[in-house]
Amino acid sequence: MRKAVDLFFKLLELLVVLALVVMVIMVFGNVVLRYAFNSGILVSEELSRYFFIWLTYIGAMIAMRERGHLGVDTLVRRLPRAGKVICLFLSEAMMLGVNVLFFIGTWRMHELQVTNVSPVVGISMIWVYGIGYVVAVVMALFNIGVLYRLFTGRLSDEELVQVVESEDLPHGVPPAEPQPRGAPR
Repeated sequence: MRKAVDLFFKLLELLVVLALVVMVIMVFGNVVLRYAFNSGILVSEELSRYFFIWLTYIGAMIAMRERGHLGVDTLVRRLPRAGKVICLFLSEAMMLGVNVLFFIGTWRMHELQVTNVSPVVGISMIWVYGIGYVVAVVMALFNIGVLYRLFTGRLSDEELVQVVESEDLPHGVPPAEPQPRGAPR
């Protein structure tokens, strides 16, 4: 199962890179065409917008896996274990609730987006906004996984604080407890 998840996220990272490269090529090409030849490619503007939407949501999924979203841990780090457990439960439960709402919202807008066609490219807008299904399910699975590990007691004290302090930490390594000032490292 772990290999399948790793492969899925490698695929997502590849999609982010490809979307970014295609966006840069389309936008730069359009700029050159406009200035040099007084023309442009209409499709590139619309597709760049759509790729940016997908890039943002895919990046959010990757950041959630790497615990890279913003967080403030000033209070939580100072709480006893029971306080950390309560805060983590509340945080994960609220995020799960938001993911459920996001899925429901995408579901309710589905019929409208299927019949709504983009003006230039001519594709159904569900191909653009349907990413909401993927994001809501993937992030909800992460929330459920953390809650499961919390209820079964499989989280260490370090994992109870879901904020990674440094980008230099290898993937999956929880941050160390902060050292007092002047302490040797």
